[in-house]
Formats: sequence, structure tokens, C-alpha cells
Amino acid sequence: MTKPADVSTKKLISLAPNNWVRWVTQIPDIVAGEILNSEFQWISRESDVLIRVSSPQHGEFLLLNELQLRYKSQMPRRMRAYAALAEEKYNLPTYPVLINILKTGNNEIPTSFTSNIAGLRAIQDYRVINLWEIDVNIAFQQPLPSLLPFVPILKGGENESIIREALQIPRADEQLNQLETVLAFFATFVLENTLVQEIMRWDMSVLRESPWYQEILREGEARGEARGEERGKASGELRGILSAIEINLELKFSDRGLQLMPEINQIQDLERLKTILRNIVTANTIEELQQIL
Repeated sequence: MTKPADVSTKKLISLAPNNWVRWVTQIPDIVAGEILNSEFQWISRESDVLIRVSSPQHGEFLLLNELQLRYKSQMPRRMRAYAALAEEKYNLPTYPVLINILKTGNNEIPTSFTSNIAGLRAIQDYRVINLWEIDVNIAFQQPLPSLLPFVPILKGGENESIIREALQIPRADEQLNQLETVLAFFATFVLENTLVQEIMRWDMSVLRESPWYQEILREGEARGEARGEERGKASGELRGILSAIEINLELKFSDRGLQLMPEINQIQDLERLKTILRNIVTANTIEELQQIL
């Protein structure tokens, strides 16, 4: 059963905005107001959600939500920039929150940006939430429907029975039924694709339409193009696809997947590389990928 794949960050948060803002800030009496336009003069990102909130203790302020598929080293500087731009546009103080979805390493993720130039300091604190550290029961208990699609990657959520339980919620509520596609996408990181297809009754090709999957592809291609910029457009595109393949192999199969990169790096045919990239997500085993190679 094919369902719409385009479930944006704004859509997820708008499902239960009060529960969401209370969870990310840990301020129990905070109330969500209008979801504001987060586009600034030169910057527009789909992963940013800016909400006007208020609480008796802190008054009215802005809650800046930045969801990242994976943490990137430039995020502290970006959080500083977005917080400042939001404050300037709306003339309200800003509470920035960085939510990281997929774990990429064991390094501690910073919770502030600091710089010091000739004694002049810039400091921006922000809250960090790593979804892999969040107990899966929170998605069911609060309730937090915005977290339901991420159940498979929450702490303790990789269990098939837990994923099946999470799946019943959007199936029983018409307003939440689009969450099934995103839930299926993240389930492929912890379950075999054949099992995902069985319990979710959906076409795996829908995955390629998902904005979450497209973000993985864009990130890898952009990274590769930047590396190969000086070597021309064709070289940049090749490096972009190789980088996307490397990212997806690591996410899906960890170190075992990365062991295929020396062989893949020898391939110069762009169409063949694109075929390999598409098949990484839908492959159940390393052996299946080796057959393609």
C-alpha cells in the first residue's frame, strides 16, 4: 500500500505542538503559539521550525527547532546564526534546540558556539537532543506523535514488537496516517527490508520519494561535489555519488558496508554508481550488494 511520503518537520511538530515544546524545553507550563516563517533574507531551510511560545515564568519567546539527520561540525555556528536572525526578525529572545536523528560517532556533541577575537566574545548556548538517547516509551506515554516516526531509532525502539505497536497508532488515526511512511523509512535501519515490507504493507520504492531519503542523497552529493570542485563538474558529480554511497553503506551496514568502498571507488560509470546507491537502501544483506557489484 503506497502512501504519501512527504511529511515535513513542520508537519510532525504541528501534530501536537504543546507536547512538543514542553518536551524539547522541559518547561512544563509552556504553551505553543503560531508556527512562524523561518525564512530569512538569504537563508531558508526545511529542517528549521520556528514557534512563538510563552510561559508564565519566561514570558513570550521563540523556540527554534533544528532537526538534523546527522550532526555536522558546522552546526554550532549555524545555531548561533539562526538564533540571531530569528531574534532580529521577530524582536523576541530565542531558545534554540538542535535535534540529531541518527548517531554518527561517539564524540560528544557541543551545546554552545563560542568565539573570541581580540577579546570580543560571541557565545550562543543551545539545547541538544540526540534521539538515540531518548527512551522509546516517551513517544507512547506523553503522548508525542511527533516522535512516532523515529521509534525504530529511539533507545529500545529497534525491537520488532515495539515498531508494530508504534505502527498501530497512525493506522488508527486518519490525521496521523502519513507518519507510516517515515516510520517505515527509519525501520529499515534496524529491520530487514523484507520484514518492513511485510509488517507495513508498503512499496519500498516510496522510500526514494521521502524527503528524509532525499536529504541523505543531497548531503552526500554536496559533500562530494565540494571535494571535487576544482576538478570540474563531472568529477564533482562522481565524487558526490561516491560520498552518498559511503554514507548510506555506513548507516545501513556499519563497518561491513564500508569494506565495499575500495571496490566501489574503482567504478567510473555514473549510472552504475547511481544504481548501486539506490540498491543500498533496499538491500537486506551485504551479499545482495556484492551481487550487484
